[in-house]
Amino acid sequence: MDVNRDVRVDGHRPVRLAKKRQVLTGTASALPGPSKKVLVLGFDGMDPALLDEFIKEGDLPHFQALREQGDFLPLATTVPPQSPVAWSTFITGLNPGKHNIYDFISRDPEQYIPFFSMARVRAPEKKISLGNWVIPLSNVKTELLRKGKAFWEILSEHNIPSTVLRIPVNFPPVQSKARSLSGMGTPDIRGTYGTFSFYTTKPKEEGKVTSGEIYHVDKKGQEIRSTLIGPSNLFKKDAPPVETEFTVKVDPVNPVAKFVVQDQEILLKEGEWSDWIRVEFKLAPFSKIVGICRFYLKQVHPEFELYVSPLNIDPLEPPFPISTPADYSAQLAKSIGRFYTQGIAEDTWALNENRLSDAEFLQQSKFVMQDQLKIYRFELERFKDGLLFAYFSSTDLLQHMFWRYRDPQHPMYSSREDGSFPPAEKDVIRFVYKHMDDILATTMSRLDSDTTLIVVSDHGFAPFYKFFNLNTWLVQNGYMKFLDPARKESDEFFENIDWLGTKAYALGLNSLYLNLRGRESQGIIEPTLQREKLIKELSQKLLEVKDPENQRPIIKRVYRAEEIYSGYDPRTTPDLIIGYDRGYRASWETALGKVPQELLGENRKKWSGDHCMAAELVPGLILTNKKIQSTHPGLIDIAPTILKEFGLESQEMEGKPIF
Repeated sequence: MDVNRDVRVDGHRPVRLAKKRQVLTGTASALPGPSKKVLVLGFDGMDPALLDEFIKEGDLPHFQALREQGDFLPLATTVPPQSPVAWSTFITGLNPGKHNIYDFISRDPEQYIPFFSMARVRAPEKKISLGNWVIPLSNVKTELLRKGKAFWEILSEHNIPSTVLRIPVNFPPVQSKARSLSGMGTPDIRGTYGTFSFYTTKPKEEGKVTSGEIYHVDKKGQEIRSTLIGPSNLFKKDAPPVETEFTVKVDPVNPVAKFVVQDQEILLKEGEWSDWIRVEFKLAPFSKIVGICRFYLKQVHPEFELYVSPLNIDPLEPPFPISTPADYSAQLAKSIGRFYTQGIAEDTWALNENRLSDAEFLQQSKFVMQDQLKIYRFELERFKDGLLFAYFSSTDLLQHMFWRYRDPQHPMYSSREDGSFPPAEKDVIRFVYKHMDDILATTMSRLDSDTTLIVVSDHGFAPFYKFFNLNTWLVQNGYMKFLDPARKESDEFFENIDWLGTKAYALGLNSLYLNLRGRESQGIIEPTLQREKLIKELSQKLLEVKDPENQRPIIKRVYRAEEIYSGYDPRTTPDLIIGYDRGYRASWETALGKVPQELLGENRKKWSGDHCMAAELVPGLILTNKKIQSTHPGLIDIAPTILKEFGLESQEMEGKPIF
């Protein structure tokens, strides 16, 4: 018998049983017994240097205990070190060239239009019109854009029970026998990655801000009337957004207001958050969509100010699947109450746009942390065998927003002496690491000798001092041309770009594309020698870009796709990946194809920490309760490691088991 032969299960791709287990039995039924357990905690963005610092200072006793019991090493991340890219490699054991996620943003080479790389929601393709009504003949389609097989699909094929909680880049969730709940990439019910609303009586405050909408409201007597804005109504001609009214009764003296939303009445004091509010939007006589949101009464007098969270998908009534099995989200909600379903639930842009204060944002983030912990504890209680994976986002989002608290060099440094936070939370990053230590304590208290515990982060963290407008650099160096040079800039989506005079363009936070003939619709660069010459020229010049203030290089590495990826599709893959040096990052404008006049500037946003730079500067981490045999483990090794713990091996995965 060939102990390495492929085993096909139900027509799926080949999975190889590891030698040891197969020698014992030769069949899938001889996999490790039902008592074998693997528990994986994913702490997004947990930085190995910070973790080590906090351990040494005695703040993380359970991380210390786990390190002493097993191992603690840096974990090689992906190029670029962005969460969608890194978690896709974690999930599939593949390099980005094979799972096809390269950045938060991807692009259509026909239109040069960016789109979110993780998932796509499509309106019904077939429909008929009857006056002002449109009758869809098919359903809204959701599509996961990540390729490659998830490790829990393989476990499920071998009847190994798996529960996967909020893992990124799994919306819509891949179909398997696992219990799974989608995470990063899950939209709100408007189809965005999170759009908050802010209502105010202050004059001249109305319009769109990044990831939010500001509405001016009038107070008549003590009453305010306004509307909550829902998704586009695909049953109506031109698909206008559907709305539902709400009213506010403001106490004339006290800082209190009563809200009436459909059949619900909510009384809030100034500075108080509501519980989840169910909002039903009627689309057609027999069709509705339900979302949930939280109200935060920011101010009552003299001006009224109300923050409303993005309208999350209601886990009790999701309009499209956010879990497997499809009713799993409802089962959870019935057991523990409603919870955030939005992929990135911490409302960072409400803080960036100064609609929530630091303390208000931290409170909102605590709600997210509590929800994730409730779900995890519920599943931990009934975890008897197989795999349990749980993802926690707050380590990433709070480091993004509060790096300025611990770095005096940052332009937005704040010493936090204003008393707005309790003393225990004054160092917010330390606070969130201690919260994860509590989660680890709960976890370790339930471990037995049959359980392998793995803690991973997808990347580390670094300061974000200055932004770099890469498209502006391309214009200044003759690689990009304006249609109207007199304007000296271009708005989002390259609206002032002359493609027939453009050699290269940047989109996303690390991606640079050549304007290739035969790939881009108006490409001018021949995909042979001319491409090679241009790549060498761009790489050399970008590495020579210096910060005029201190003469430091802004870019540490320029990676060529063919040098770092394998098995990739050249139609979708960036030609160059830009690895910024520590402290620098692409501007938000670069991500959406905007070309401002300024080349380099101070980062004055509260989003003050980041990791979208050279991968070697921001490794992730791994801690386990077993000794790691690999000298330099990487994210790409974790899926094969999990499979091996259950006696399985995948031929398609590129990583190697670390134990």
